[in-house]
This record gives sequence, C-alpha cells and structure tokens, in this order.
Amino acid sequence: MKVGAFAVAWSNKPLEEVLDYFVELGIEAVEIGTGNYPGNAHCNPFKLLEDDKARKALLDAVASRGLVISALSCHGNPLHPKTATARKNHEVWRATAQLAGKMGIECVASFSGLPAGAKGDKTPNWVTAPWPEDHLAALQYQWDEVAIPYWSEEAQFAAQHGVYVCFEMHPNFLVYNPETLIRLRSSVPEKYADRICANFDPSHLFWQGIDPSKAVRKLAEYGEVIKHCHAKDCRVYPWVSDVFGVLDTKHYGDEPHRAWIFRTVGYGHGEDVWRDFISTLRMVGYDGVLSIEHEDSLMTVDEGFRKAVAFLQHMIISEPPGEMTWA
Repeated sequence: MKVGAFAVAWSNKPLEEVLDYFVELGIEAVEIGTGNYPGNAHCNPFKLLEDDKARKALLDAVASRGLVISALSCHGNPLHPKTATARKNHEVWRATAQLAGKMGIECVASFSGLPAGAKGDKTPNWVTAPWPEDHLAALQYQWDEVAIPYWSEEAQFAAQHGVYVCFEMHPNFLVYNPETLIRLRSSVPEKYADRICANFDPSHLFWQGIDPSKAVRKLAEYGEVIKHCHAKDCRVYPWVSDVFGVLDTKHYGDEPHRAWIFRTVGYGHGEDVWRDFISTLRMVGYDGVLSIEHEDSLMTVDEGFRKAVAFLQHMIISEPPGEMTWA
C-alpha cells in the first residue's frame, strides 16, 4: 500500500509546490480534483483534453517526483433536480472520465448524486425512513426513474474509457453505505457492473455506526469493489449523540455542540482500529493508496496533514506478504 494525499486542501498553491511538499513528507501518491465540489485548481479536464502538452506536463510533474496519481476526483451531483446543475456536474464527470482514460488513471472518484423526491421538485431529497409512504414512493422514483437509468449509461461510458466510477459512500447522496452501493452495482447491466466501485472513506461510515473493517469484508463478497481509499477519521461525542442521536444539521464549525466531527486519522479512532482497517483491506486484496483527506476543523491543514502522515506511515503495510515458513 501507499500513503497518498488529496491535493484539494492546497488549491490556493501551484500543483508543483504541493507535490514538492508531499515528497518532503514521504507521500507516494496524489489524488487531484477536476471540478464540481473539489474544484479544478490543479487540473481542468476540459483544457487538458484539448492540450497534449499540458497533459504531458502534468504527468511529468508527478512522475519526475516519484509520485503516482491515484485518482481524479470530480465529486458532484449529476442527478440534481435543477437541470443546469445536473448538466454541469455530468459534463465534468464525463470530461474527467475521458481525461483519466487518456492519462492511464483507472479511478475516477465521485458521488452517486441525489435526485429530488418526485418530478417537479427542485431540492435533492435524502430519504432515511420508510414511513409515511410518501418516502418509499420517493425512493422508488429516485432509484428506478433517475439513478439506475443514468448510471447504467455512465457505467458503459466508464468501460469505454477504461475507468472505474469510484463512489464515496456519503450521506445526503443516494449511495451512502455498502448496501446502497451494492444495490446500484447490481442494478446496472451486468456487463458493466464492475465499473461501479468504491472510493472507501471510513469517516462517513463511523458516525453512521458502521464498522469500516466489516464493511470492507462485506463489499469484498461482491468482487473487487474497492478501488481507492480515503484516510479520514471521525469522532462521535456521546454527550451529544446519546441524547440527540447522530443525525446532526448543526454547522461543522459548532464543534462543542455537534454529535460528531471529522478528525485527522488517529484523533477519531486509535491505532487498533486503523491497523485492523489496513489489515482487512490487504486481506481482501486491496493494495492501493490511502489518500489523506484533511477536513479536521480543530487543526490547520498542515498540522492535521503532518499528523496524519506520521500516523499512517508507521502502520501502513508496504511490502508484499512473505512466505509462510510456519505453515
């Protein structure tokens, strides 16, 4: 495995400067944003698709520093009920997939998107309960009329360009846990189902009460689902969650009153949890990148990042397993 980093936290700096910083800290891979929520400060896919020299310059900047690109990331909502928003997010996804194919990058990280609850609505609707019956009707509309037709076509598009759609399981989107990811993967045409994969981020699972290691094992039952991983932690605070639960709409900056917040790896869960997670990934055949994503509101980007790098580097499993001389 390799310790990598998601470069969008340093979007205010030139990519070359960010890459040098990563090398200084021993980072081995970089994940680059191409638009939508991550922005495209370091990689505009529309421009690079039309400019062979610029595309080569980006690849050379990474390779000359001994790094690899683990993913191009265009997290967005192509299922948004506002047509203009959906179109823009869709175009960025398609351009990113095309660019990734040209650059030999397999993983395009994104969100599944979230439609409205019914035709004519203007706001995405995340349904979390089956009653009243309106909500089941909304779910049926979201899946059968919007998400499955859309991603069936896009899974074919991904296959044509030699890339995988790597969904981050994220609340407030249709795919938010292993069950919904497998539902979507199982709903697209079988010929292209293997293109629906995971960008596995444990932070969004922790606060839902999901054990990431068990989730890894469950996804592995359906094949090589996990194609990329984020290294981000989350801390649930029982003094809030035991009273009000974990569905929390307070601003992320209101840390003292929230049920949970995102943390730098090691500040939400200890070494035993992360060692087990890393070991379980290896057990099911994942030997890729753990891409650090900084979203810890209690630390600066640089301090949180440096702590995450130090935490992961002494527990990452980097060598292939040796011969079992004892068995």
